Amino acid sequence: MKFADGFWLNQRGYEVNYASQAYEITPVKNGLNVYATSQYIQNRGMTLGGPCLDITFTSTQKDVIKVSIEHYKGTLDNQPRFELEEDQGYTPEITEKGDCWELVSGDTKLVIGKFNWNVQYYYKDKRLTGGAWRSASIINESKFKTSARLNSMQDDTFWSYPQDARSTYIREQLSMNVGEYFYGFGEKFTPFVKNGQNVETWNSDGGTCSDQSYKCIPFYVSSTGYGVLVNSSDKVSFEVCSDTVSKVSFTVPGEKLEYFVIGGANIGEVLSNYTTLTGKPALPPAYTFGLWLTTSFTTKYDEETVTSFIDGMAERDIPLQVFHFDCFWMKEFQWCDFEWDKRQFPEPEAMLSRLKKDKGLEICVWINPYIAQRSQLFEEGAKNGYFIKNPDGSVFQGDLWQPGMAIVDFTNPAACEWYASKLRVLCEMGVNCFKTDFGERIPTNVKYYDGSDPIAMHNYYTYLYNKTVFNVLKEYYGENKACLFARSATVGGQKFPVHWGGDCSAEYTSMAETIRGGLSLCMSGFGFFSHDMSGFEATATADIYKRWAAFGLFSTHSRLHGNSSYRVPWLFDKDGSTECTDVLRFFTKLKGKLMPYIWAQAIKTHETGIPMMRAMVIDYAEDPACRTLDKQYMFGDNILVAPILNDQGVAEFYVPEGTWTDIISGQVYEGGKFYTQTYDYFGLPCLAKPNSIIGYGSFKRDFEYDYLEGTEFVIYAPEESREISANVYDAEANKVFTITAVRHGDMVEVSYTGTDKSFSVKVAGGEAVKVNPTAGGKVIIKL
Repeated sequence: MKFADGFWLNQRGYEVNYASQAYEITPVKNGLNVYATSQYIQNRGMTLGGPCLDITFTSTQKDVIKVSIEHYKGTLDNQPRFELEEDQGYTPEITEKGDCWELVSGDTKLVIGKFNWNVQYYYKDKRLTGGAWRSASIINESKFKTSARLNSMQDDTFWSYPQDARSTYIREQLSMNVGEYFYGFGEKFTPFVKNGQNVETWNSDGGTCSDQSYKCIPFYVSSTGYGVLVNSSDKVSFEVCSDTVSKVSFTVPGEKLEYFVIGGANIGEVLSNYTTLTGKPALPPAYTFGLWLTTSFTTKYDEETVTSFIDGMAERDIPLQVFHFDCFWMKEFQWCDFEWDKRQFPEPEAMLSRLKKDKGLEICVWINPYIAQRSQLFEEGAKNGYFIKNPDGSVFQGDLWQPGMAIVDFTNPAACEWYASKLRVLCEMGVNCFKTDFGERIPTNVKYYDGSDPIAMHNYYTYLYNKTVFNVLKEYYGENKACLFARSATVGGQKFPVHWGGDCSAEYTSMAETIRGGLSLCMSGFGFFSHDMSGFEATATADIYKRWAAFGLFSTHSRLHGNSSYRVPWLFDKDGSTECTDVLRFFTKLKGKLMPYIWAQAIKTHETGIPMMRAMVIDYAEDPACRTLDKQYMFGDNILVAPILNDQGVAEFYVPEGTWTDIISGQVYEGGKFYTQTYDYFGLPCLAKPNSIIGYGSFKRDFEYDYLEGTEFVIYAPEESREISANVYDAEANKVFTITAVRHGDMVEVSYTGTDKSFSVKVAGGEAVKVNPTAGGKVIIKL
């Protein structure tokens, strides 16, 4: 929210009182408490009134400092809380010095001045951010302003933000450094660098072409090397160098603001520390990295249609791993009742058995948290109190999406179990994963079973929904065997992968939006990302289909899905051409061959929280050119990808320092500069990082296979005396092999441990050497 009127004034109708003096600083457990007055106290008479803020700084996790700013402590606190792992058993160092107090957490330090309000954060000796004059504040909206605002508004619609009479806000303003950039805030399709933007965290079903977002995360990352998480599921308003151009402001309604300042040696470490606090991404099963195909949304489909698509992919030698049934696997007007539409799928159990056993597929079905009035489950849910209610105790219902639908109340444990029981039946049938659609359109003038604040529940609802479904799969299939295809999320949602980017359009501009959204999401603690290849809305041209296929198969998860038309490639081939089919086959098989690398990177993401698909600035923050790049990304540690976003086949991309090698063409690029190059449909910039080892497996059809037997390890641009290595894991995420290489002049010494299986190794551009090891050994490769 904007409160300033230029530099000196505030907007009319708002009274702003800033923390002006650290009147009293007191050590408390794991931190410091500051009683901050809104004026500098010069005599006793000045203590007789005026707003004061109770501000507490604590740390129970290394390099993470929690800040709690409170005005009135007696207000009702019924907001849902993010499930944070705050207490890591860490105790900070607290020291009083001449004119300040210091709190040191790992390498992150807080300095609080004893007199005029002055709070500064450092990482080692580098200043990160801070607040002094006009930073922390309590803001009150005048009664006249509130009344005028409410009178000018139309009645709320079903999905709108409740324009209630809340008129008190707590705001913090943290300073920026010259040349500093800010990223994150969840899946945002606006420009990747958020400087100058106003960002609000309010989950919405708005597609990919606006400033709305399915996945709002009140967390941002700075190019300087720190992050800030606002610990509120309410509507948080961020002014990113906009209201005051030298500061990031964030505001929450009410009497309390809580946030965390997260330090780290680099952005990757910041994200690792953030996900230690909020939860690491779960590891999706290996098969999920293969190609997914769906029925599409409003198309007509039955068992015959589905079988024809699956057989058509097999006949064209396109490896297919997962088949997804969208909404109309259930009967119209009855979503969700979790019952197959027997008119289209007369014997669903037998069908699923055939698809799994005969076709080798995993199965996904669509669900959402809404129960239509015509569903056989409606009466049961209403009778037992399983739905969100109106303030008068009646069931909340609406007609948008499904006539008379109710919404499952996941704050009710019995409702969670009821909903989960329906999903277990589907698992017994052979369903492996669920597409958890929606979860953003959650009303606010309602009542929850546990009494939670319905406004704060709007964003938090998706967490409870996806957690319930994910736990069903985890309990049924086991650890590291659960996978969702989720659209909505909030803080902690990364624990329930995978997430896809929602309703994009079959246009290059939408493809670029999708990349920005994915990079922003992955800058917000999410490790894995997918999207609807070739676009959801409308039908792509053959040109866009082929380019999006290449991008999609260099994403962590790859799904063909659309709205009113099918997405099998032969329907896009015209005039006797088979190029769409050929391109899809080529990149699917390339991704399959890369699974030894992809799987190892996925495990690293699961263990560290550093995203697998990530913006260049995460790895190359010291390179000024990488800080604003939003049309290319790193796919794991060692592959740079730049999707082609025009019908001329022209790629414009930047290569960081070093010697990089295209893994498809073998072309070598010297780093530190931009390139412009034209590609056919079987290529795009996909460059191996210098000093890396990438394994290419003996892929045939299934993405879950032996990632070591017959694998070829390629060493890219090794530098003199620098040790480089790669690990190989089995499908259960056990490390089974390590290969290490060191260059000495005109030879590379390769050592390996942990296998008796055969593999080969080479330096890029050279001949492969076949290795038949016993249990370990060495190979010398001459350059």
